[in-house]
Amino acid sequence: MIRYLSLLAIASLILSAQSKKVITIGISPEDTRELSAAAGNRARVVAVAADKVLTEIADADAVVSFRLTREQVQAAKKLQWIQNPFAGVEQLVAIPEIRDSAITLTNAKIIAGPNIADHAFAMLLALTRQLVRTIPLQGRQDWNGARAMPRIELNGRTAVVIGVGGIGMQIAQRAHAFGMRVIGVDPKDIPMILFLDRVVKPDRIEDVLPLADVVFMAAPHTPQTGNLLDSRRFRLMKQGSYFIAVSRGRTYSAEALVEALDSKRLAGAGIDVVDPEPLPADSPLWRFENVVITPHIATQSDKLAARTLDLMKDNLRRFLNGEPLVNVVDKQRGY
Repeated sequence: MIRYLSLLAIASLILSAQSKKVITIGISPEDTRELSAAAGNRARVVAVAADKVLTEIADADAVVSFRLTREQVQAAKKLQWIQNPFAGVEQLVAIPEIRDSAITLTNAKIIAGPNIADHAFAMLLALTRQLVRTIPLQGRQDWNGARAMPRIELNGRTAVVIGVGGIGMQIAQRAHAFGMRVIGVDPKDIPMILFLDRVVKPDRIEDVLPLADVVFMAAPHTPQTGNLLDSRRFRLMKQGSYFIAVSRGRTYSAEALVEALDSKRLAGAGIDVVDPEPLPADSPLWRFENVVITPHIATQSDKLAARTLDLMKDNLRRFLNGEPLVNVVDKQRGY
């Protein structure tokens, strides 16, 4: 009898664990299988087609997806956790049932930092080393056409990094390695770090913009960072400086950027993010030869998918074990 009761208790625990339901939306079948293997017999991981979300989310404990509608969240009666496989969460925190609830939201900030920082410096170097003008000369077998172009050395220059999070910290690290003085702008209290000369709060941004030889925009889009760099702030930037944007297009004014380029205030710009996206064909930004435009591809990397999957599997195990999750988003701040 005692043995029977013990087996019954064990069976009950197993069934209780298996009662957890995790759904994936827009996640590859391979990643869903990996998540299912990580969950083992402690949860069911179910890939859900877009037209089945309303039904399947009703009894889901967790969701892995980068996009949900308000209607879908309202239908989720048991939802405790949302894992966004990307860094940006503005669409999710705009939903009151997520933002103002006890649902834990996690994202993929930090893990995309290395590739985005590489991309930011690729754009900057294309401008400072005049590669943007030199490479097209290859097609004409022109050896001498690029010799007279001015080239800028980064050593000893000043970089201002707006947003010292997972992306901005990696940019700061690279800037320091190039011999640059690095000033961060961030609302958080950042500890003393070798590759950051200092960090100022956003209300002091206008004190440091005039010091910058290059400004990197690495801040997430929030109500506080929307249009953070407007015409007045672009005019504060040093004559002949550079602007590099790799986070969100809504953090700066495209019209103000065009104005700064037209007036020759800026020596050049590299933009991977714009608003709206795609960049309209009639945007004046297309006509500048000192502007490098890439179609929101800075996140792409041969190593990113593996890092993202590792993060999601780790968080899934933590969720099932009742442990603290990593990359928890402050839903009120939006990052």
